[in-house]
Amino acid sequence: MILVSGATGGIGGEVCRLLQASGTPFRAMARKPEQVESFRRNGMDAVLGDFDKPETLTDAMRDCDVMFLVTPPTPDQFAQETAAIDAAKRAGVGRIVKISASDGNVRSPVPWARTHALIDHHLRSAGVGWTILKPTAFMQNFLWFKDPVSKGFLPQVAGTGSVSWVDTRDVARVAATVLSQDGHRGATYFLTGPETLDMREAAKRLSEVLKHKVRYLNLPKPLFRLLLRLTGNSRWMTKGLVVQFADVVAGHHDIDPTFEIERLTGQRPHSFADFVRDHRKEFAKAGS
Repeated sequence: MILVSGATGGIGGEVCRLLQASGTPFRAMARKPEQVESFRRNGMDAVLGDFDKPETLTDAMRDCDVMFLVTPPTPDQFAQETAAIDAAKRAGVGRIVKISASDGNVRSPVPWARTHALIDHHLRSAGVGWTILKPTAFMQNFLWFKDPVSKGFLPQVAGTGSVSWVDTRDVARVAATVLSQDGHRGATYFLTGPETLDMREAAKRLSEVLKHKVRYLNLPKPLFRLLLRLTGNSRWMTKGLVVQFADVVAGHHDIDPTFEIERLTGQRPHSFADFVRDHRKEFAKAGS
């Protein structure tokens, strides 16, 4: 049995969908009773579990051989994930498949990159099997800027830095694959998209697919920080995002395409143009 944490999130939810479609036994973990009921109405096994309440994890993990571990970036991420890893070991879970970050580094100025590196170290030494997935920056992050994009602008602080942007759907596809297969114990996979793009090229692709001109604006950091706050990001998240996107300028995210997604799943990853086409309605609705 596979336990899927983060089942109400973008990656975890897609993992659940893929496992259900393939007929693979799994259990979705959610924090709220109404979320558990929603999964059950959709024909999925589901259980209550909260990383902030480690005592709830024992029942959630019962009879599970493999666990999918993913949490959103928060100041509590290290405590949540290390508690989950320790609980999994006590419960007899044989392997944990964890979503990490390609830029994970204990010296990184990006808070979640540093946190992921520390959690990865904890996982490797925890005495439980592990598989670590290290995706680059997500294409879905561009949806944060759908309002200005709909008006013809892509605001950023990334200079001329480039990234092999990856679609979260492809990350979930890799996760579902390695969760349901043997042979991935002790493996670390770097997951990228099929090409490396800077923001100017990303704006060009947006223009081509959306059929209106989108111009890249390389903003001063204070103005970008204000934009992030106005779009609902917390102070902690805003500070981290400014550092992360500025970190692109230094080339810390400039990883050549690895082709691991196609090798592991047998399917090519989505291109950036694919992503924009599949989310065209969201970009269009923002401007209406």
